Amino acid sequence: MIRKLLRRVFKKAPASLPVAEAAAIPLELHGIRREMVSPASRKVCHVLQEAGFKAYVVGGAVRDLIARIDPKDFDVATNATPEEVRHLFRRSRIIGRRFRIVHVMSGPETIEVSTFRALHDEDTVTDEHGRVLHDNTWGTIEADATRRDFTVNALYYDPTTETVLDFHHGVADLKQKTMRVIGDPATRYREDPVRMLRAVRLAAKLDLALDPDARKPIREMSELLANVPAARLFDEMLKLLSSGYAVVSLKRLRDEGLHHGLLPLLDVILEQPQGEKFVWLALENTDERVRAGKPISPGFLFATLLWHEVLSNWSARKERGEYPQPALFEAMDEVLASQAEKLAITRRIAGDITEIWALQPRFEKRAGKAPFRLIEQPRFRAAYDFLRLRAESGEIEMALPDWWDDFANANTDDRETMLVADKKGDGAARKRRPRRRKPRSEAGGAEPAGE
Repeated sequence: MIRKLLRRVFKKAPASLPVAEAAAIPLELHGIRREMVSPASRKVCHVLQEAGFKAYVVGGAVRDLIARIDPKDFDVATNATPEEVRHLFRRSRIIGRRFRIVHVMSGPETIEVSTFRALHDEDTVTDEHGRVLHDNTWGTIEADATRRDFTVNALYYDPTTETVLDFHHGVADLKQKTMRVIGDPATRYREDPVRMLRAVRLAAKLDLALDPDARKPIREMSELLANVPAARLFDEMLKLLSSGYAVVSLKRLRDEGLHHGLLPLLDVILEQPQGEKFVWLALENTDERVRAGKPISPGFLFATLLWHEVLSNWSARKERGEYPQPALFEAMDEVLASQAEKLAITRRIAGDITEIWALQPRFEKRAGKAPFRLIEQPRFRAAYDFLRLRAESGEIEMALPDWWDDFANANTDDRETMLVADKKGDGAARKRRPRRRKPRSEAGGAEPAGE
C-alpha cells in the first residue's frame, strides 16, 4: 500500500514519452485566423478562459486548418475537470467510461471538451496485450500533448491570441509531409491498436508519408486489431470510408496488410477482376460526394464492399438447386454473420444493406404491377444507384438501369407504354395468356365451350 502511494506521489513519465515544452507559433506562420474556427468552439474557449481555466481548440481541427482542409468538427481541451465544465454550460453532459469528456451543445454544434490527460504509469489499467482500459487521470497540457498519438495532432490553438502551441514539431511535420508517432511506435500501437488504422487514414487524407519508425511495426502488430472491440473497429472503418479519401486509404491499408483486420473478405473481393472494379467505382463515387459536401449512406458503402461475396455465395447455392430468392437471403445472412466477428455493423445499417441487396432481383421484373410497386419502395433510389454501379463495373448490361431510369422519370401513361413496348420487345416481361373458361355442365343448359 505504501509502495503504491509512493509511486503515485513520485510517478514519472515512461522513457518512451518524454514531456516536451511548447513552441508558440504566431499567426503569420500557421495562418489560422480566429474567424476560421467555429463560433461554438470559440465561445467554449472564451467561457472557460473567463472562468480562469486554460482552453484551446485542439487536435484534428488545428491540423486540418494548417493543411488548408475544412475541419469536420472542433474539439476543445482544458485543465477544467468534466464536472467543472459541466457546471459552466447549461446545455452539456458528461459521457464516456474509459475517458470521461463533456459534450457542450451550442446551436446546431456539439463541441467535445476533454480534460488534459496525465501520462500512463504503473497504475494505468491495461489488458494482457497492453491496451489501456481505464483512463481518467488528469494532468498538464504538456502531458496531454505527449499522450496524443501523432505529432500533427499535438497542436493547441488559442482563439484569443491566435497562437498555436506546438509540443512535438507537428507544424514542421505537416510542412515536410511526414506522419510521425509520438514516443515509441510499437508501445503506442500496443496501447491502442486502432492507432495503426488511424495512422494510415490520416496519412492518406493529408498526403503524408509514414515515418519509417511508425511504419515498420504495423505489419507485424496487425494481429492486435483482433483485440479491439468490434463496435470501435466499425466506427474507425466508417470514418475511413466517409473521409473523402477512401480509395487511397484502402490502397494503403492493403499495402500495410491491415485490411485483413477490418473486412476479412476485402482481400478476396479485391482479387476478383469484376469485384475489384466494382469496389473502386463505389469508393470513387463516395469520395466525390464527400468532397462535394453531399450526403452519403453507410449502408450503401458496406453493401458495395460485400456484394461480390454475396453474389458468389448466391451463385453457389443456386447451382446446388436452391430456389433463387431464399438462396439470396441465406447468402446475405451468411456474409453479414461472417463480418459480425470483426465489425459490429449496427442493426439499422445492416437493415439498409439487406434492403439494397434484396431489391436487386426485382429490377429484372418489368411487367405488370411489379415496376410500379418497386419505384414506391423507400430504398428504390439507393437500390437503383447500386444497380447502375453493377452495370458500370460490367456485371450486367447497362440497358437495365437505363430502362429503369426512363421508367422512374416517365409519367403514368408513358410508363404503361414502356411496359407494352417491353412485352413486344425483348420478352423480359411476357403477356399473360388468358385463362380458358371451363365448360358449363349439362345441368346448366349450355353446350361445352368450343364445341
